[in-house]
Amino acid sequence: MDPANTPLGKMLLDEITPVVMVLSTPLVEEASLKNHLSFVQMLSPFCSFNNIDVPVRTASDQPYRLQKFKLRLFSASDIRQPNLEVAKEQLKHFISQAGDKDDMFSDPPQISNLLASSESEIQPSWFQFFNKELVRTVSFSEHEAFDHPVACLLVVSSKDEQPINRFIDLFNTDKLPSLLNDGAMDPKILKHYLLVHDNQDGSPEKAAKILTEMKSTFGSNECQLLCINSSHDGPVEPQDNPWAPYESDVSPSQCVGCFLNIDDSNEIKDLMQDLSSKHIIPYMEQKIRFLNQQVSATRKGFRNQIKNLWWRKGKEDAVDSPDGPMYTFSSIESQIRVLGDYAFMLRDYELALSNYRLISTDYKLDKAWKRYAGVQEMMGLTFFMLDQSRKEAEYCMENAFNTYLKIGSLSQQNATRCGLWWVEMLKTRDQYKEAAVVYFRLCSEEPLHSAVFLEQASYCYLLSKPPMLRKFGFHLVLSGDRYKKCDQIKHAIRTYRSSVSVFEGIMWGHIKDNVHFRIGQWYAILGMDDLAVKHMLEVLACSHQPKTTQELFLRDFLQIVQKTGKTFEVLKLQLPQVNISSLKVVFEDHRTYASPAAATVRESLWQSLEEDIIPPLSNVRTNWLDLQSNSKKYKESNVCVAGEAVKVDIEFKNPLQIPISISGVSLICELSLGSDDASSSTVELQNDDDFKNLITNRDMSSDNVSFTLSEVDVLLGGAETTVVKLTVTPKVEGLLQITGVRWKLSSSVVGFHNFESNHMKKKNAKGRRKSKHSCSDNLKFIVIKSLPKLEGFIDSVPEKVYAGDLQRLVLELRNQSEFAVKNLKMKVSHPRFLNIGNQKNLNSEFPACLERKTSSDPCCVGDSSSSLSQNVFLFPEDTLIQEGTPLLWPVWLWAAIPGDINLYITVYYEMADVSRGMRFRTLRMHYNLQVVPSLDLSFQISPSPSRLHEFLVRMDVVNKTSSESLQVHQLSSVGGQWEISLLQPVDTIFPSQSLMAGQSLSCFFMLKSCRKSLTSEDKISTLSPVLGSDVGLGPEDSNQPLFDVSSSPLADFHHYERLHQEMSHQGDPNAVDFILISRPLTSGDSERPHLFSHHACHCRQYFKRKPNIVASGWASDTIS
Repeated sequence: MDPANTPLGKMLLDEITPVVMVLSTPLVEEASLKNHLSFVQMLSPFCSFNNIDVPVRTASDQPYRLQKFKLRLFSASDIRQPNLEVAKEQLKHFISQAGDKDDMFSDPPQISNLLASSESEIQPSWFQFFNKELVRTVSFSEHEAFDHPVACLLVVSSKDEQPINRFIDLFNTDKLPSLLNDGAMDPKILKHYLLVHDNQDGSPEKAAKILTEMKSTFGSNECQLLCINSSHDGPVEPQDNPWAPYESDVSPSQCVGCFLNIDDSNEIKDLMQDLSSKHIIPYMEQKIRFLNQQVSATRKGFRNQIKNLWWRKGKEDAVDSPDGPMYTFSSIESQIRVLGDYAFMLRDYELALSNYRLISTDYKLDKAWKRYAGVQEMMGLTFFMLDQSRKEAEYCMENAFNTYLKIGSLSQQNATRCGLWWVEMLKTRDQYKEAAVVYFRLCSEEPLHSAVFLEQASYCYLLSKPPMLRKFGFHLVLSGDRYKKCDQIKHAIRTYRSSVSVFEGIMWGHIKDNVHFRIGQWYAILGMDDLAVKHMLEVLACSHQPKTTQELFLRDFLQIVQKTGKTFEVLKLQLPQVNISSLKVVFEDHRTYASPAAATVRESLWQSLEEDIIPPLSNVRTNWLDLQSNSKKYKESNVCVAGEAVKVDIEFKNPLQIPISISGVSLICELSLGSDDASSSTVELQNDDDFKNLITNRDMSSDNVSFTLSEVDVLLGGAETTVVKLTVTPKVEGLLQITGVRWKLSSSVVGFHNFESNHMKKKNAKGRRKSKHSCSDNLKFIVIKSLPKLEGFIDSVPEKVYAGDLQRLVLELRNQSEFAVKNLKMKVSHPRFLNIGNQKNLNSEFPACLERKTSSDPCCVGDSSSSLSQNVFLFPEDTLIQEGTPLLWPVWLWAAIPGDINLYITVYYEMADVSRGMRFRTLRMHYNLQVVPSLDLSFQISPSPSRLHEFLVRMDVVNKTSSESLQVHQLSSVGGQWEISLLQPVDTIFPSQSLMAGQSLSCFFMLKSCRKSLTSEDKISTLSPVLGSDVGLGPEDSNQPLFDVSSSPLADFHHYERLHQEMSHQGDPNAVDFILISRPLTSGDSERPHLFSHHACHCRQYFKRKPNIVASGWASDTIS
């Protein structure tokens, strides 16, 4: 690429160009001000030429043509070094105005979009103007000739008195720039005389006469006439106004250039082109030839070089000073510098470079460091424009930059200019990483300038190959901090917002939090509270921050919210965190639950338990499933009942180490009224915008009477997680959809969370729907009209019991509906542990109701319960449960074996009113028992050595409890063919009348067979509970009644225990069963009475080769 077409080349062609000093009279300025322009402003738009096509010869007579050329026009009063403090204030004002134009409400730029954009698209447009203004802060330096005026344009109005004398007086006044008066530059410069005539003051005849006089005085080639303000139609805004850039300096009601028509513009354009091509360029060419001859005669050649070095010998010991020795315009050093700068401005870069090299050594030997750095700077630029030796160019720029910095604060602005040109040089060669380093080195004690440089450095890192994203974000943050120190808050916000996308996807959580927190604070300072809250929300869930920082973030956030005086509604508020994967929904259709524990049981378990009591679907044609079979939407939705709550459990977690308070936690729901058409009006939430609209519409509507919501207040401690239980109770029929959850944080911010199907893996308590339906379908419910619902529980179920403990409990069923229920059935998962009693035993005293009422023949078989073979208990047919009248029914609990026991109970009932749409419902109950060991019981049976049909029975008992003392009450043999009796008195067997905790005991009994043989029918009969014989083991003088083991519930539990133990012991007609009944010792503060029964089934003798026969058996809790 041609260096002249690069950004740096264009900048050099714009900034290092000939300067024309303009001296004008007040009447000239008055005529120009009619157009709200100064005279220099009126001419300036016509000083740049893209195709001037002027032939030029180099000092060595090599011809070339200038195509692009520009003049810089300055009033004589402006040709001076700018006041640095004023320049800083102007730049500060400009930067503030640029910040006001930023869009503070737009979304932050995404890093992907930035990477796909060019440099001009990602950088603020005002950077270029800022850099140019910084370059111009070192204009009109004494040691740089390209800012010294090449020519002087003297301008007099045709209305001025004695215009010829005015021309002479203009250049001889004391108001000339110090560069001319102090001898820094040659005052003998090109002079051009211009007469300005205002056409509104009359015809130009007078002006023509004055022009003739001027030409006779100053020469015909150096004088021109310019007529302006030729518009005769009054003020008219010109089309394609060339003075449009100056409109910002006047009020909107004023028109810039309003009296200048197209003829005036063309005349001004011709004037400037003629001045450039016929006067200034030839003058500069002539001076280059003259200076080159002088330099060649005095400095070039071996002899002159030796003379120069000898003359400068000894200056190495001179004291360093920033400017070095003083050089007048007539010194050979100044003339060489003028020659180099003139050659540079006329594009003769080879001549310029040779002279810069020549003078560089002189300045270095003279220790004129500022001049030396300036020449090195120009050498680097010349190398660049020649597109030669990149290393040389960069070396010269770095050498100049470092030399400026060594001089100190007096040359800081020169170092800045050098650095900016150096940066552009590196960027042209795609050395963005190196350019960023130079920008960083430009950061000085001026924080505002440093902020701009750091921001430009960040974009260089972004444009590097490959992009250096972390450094990009880091330098943006550094820039934002400096902007904030200079009260440029809008710029600070802009840089911080640009860095947000950099820190989103990496693990630098602390930096990300700091960025959002600062942005939020700064938005609050500007009064933009909505945006402040938006960014503050990003740092609330900062679990990785220390506790003090978390307190700071939360306190400032709440202060900003409270200052606004309004409540903010935030979608997906991160405090607290909502664990969507923990979402669990519990609803009741034909399946109802007595407790939350019952709702957590697997649906497959309940289905297997209810197989025998729920009628087949083919027999239930009036079920709600058939009523809605024609609607696809109904098939994909769950069913709930009006007036019955749908329960939702969801986990809330406090990610902070400090406690937070949330209140008003409730569900967000929508209920569409209607029947078949309800499905078409279902709210389908495709995105967050739909969810926000739903919330807005619901809040704007009146009080919702179609459903009620529960509200929960929660105080979450540091890092605490809790499950919040919420409910929605529909009141009318329709289609209910649960869409999300809402809560209020510290009474200031309302948070919402949408239950999006693509972001959650939700557990459904029923598991009734298969995976073919989406998770969102499980949050949709068909609401049918209200139905009777049984509420039930078993009163006083113990959480912990001893093995063998037998208790009588009461099942209570209530119906809160006005409609009765009938045809009740009940099934228990473990009849070995829980048995349904007889209604007549409800009010009888326990355990007296189990005592043997009349003596019976121990050898006769008892009649067992006819319902033992049935798994389903049928309540009496006339049983109705109506509103306000509970049904009480006794149930027997027996702790068969130690361990954790889960009891599942289901109650089936039908609606007395068949018009309710659902024929039946079930009530599911679940209880958990912890059964701990009590008595360890074992038996050994051996034949009597003296009698054929008698056997000796040894019973070993060990009390396994930790503190309970038990009193053995009786031992019963089950089966009519056996009779058991004592071998010793009871007082001898149990001298202490109790078995203490940890105590063991052995005793012997006589077992006698009442029948010699058994028929096949008898063998079958022994498999069911039968009558047996009993032995009382209580004190002989106590006369305590014995318990009837042949009646319910002891016989029933023994039946199930015998069935269970038969799995490991094949049926044997000669086997015998034992039941040991014991009671705890009576205490003074006894609670409910307890009775313990231990069952040993299938005890038998083992025949061996030896004549002795040994039989053994184990109690129910120790069966092996």
